[in-house]
Amino acid sequence: MSQIKNKIIRISFLIFIVTPLAAWFFVKPVRLIAPELVGVKCFDGGVCLENEADYEKAKKLRLEAIEFLNKKLGSFENQPKIIFCSTWECASKFGLGKRSAVTLGAYGSAISPRAWKPHYVRHELIHQLQAQELGVIKCLLLPSWLIEGMAYSQSHDPRQPLNQPWEGYRSQFDNWLVSIESSSVWFEAASEW
Repeated sequence: MSQIKNKIIRISFLIFIVTPLAAWFFVKPVRLIAPELVGVKCFDGGVCLENEADYEKAKKLRLEAIEFLNKKLGSFENQPKIIFCSTWECASKFGLGKRSAVTLGAYGSAISPRAWKPHYVRHELIHQLQAQELGVIKCLLLPSWLIEGMAYSQSHDPRQPLNQPWEGYRSQFDNWLVSIESSSVWFEAASEW
């Protein structure tokens, strides 16, 4: 009995202590869950920043994106969190590397210094909405053209054409959207995959 108890304690230690710590240090987007622990300040309403002087600009970008998506795709159950990084040092804390932004399910998004534009913020909030409506596992299993194509298409990304494979994903999503005849039912149609 003692050996079983010791094994359970060791396994529990690995699951509840070691795994989260390893994720925190090696899978940096996990830091979106608690950005305050890496020096980012979060305000009411889901706006997080490293530089408080940027608060009004970040708040405006986030609000515009939420209003845009509420009209186009549906509303959020919880306030979506966005970390607006004004330096690449901040962006690296969330594992952005050369990426413009990253989203971790419905936990939040980190925006790099070059992504402080409406279409980027809408794109990342679309990913949060996808996670909310479909679930994180389903989003990971759905084809990239559906997940990324929707984000590029429905965010009204002005870049024409996008680099591949993104432009191909956007085109494939747009064709699929026409075939289901309504953007308001895309979640139901996507969940049938």
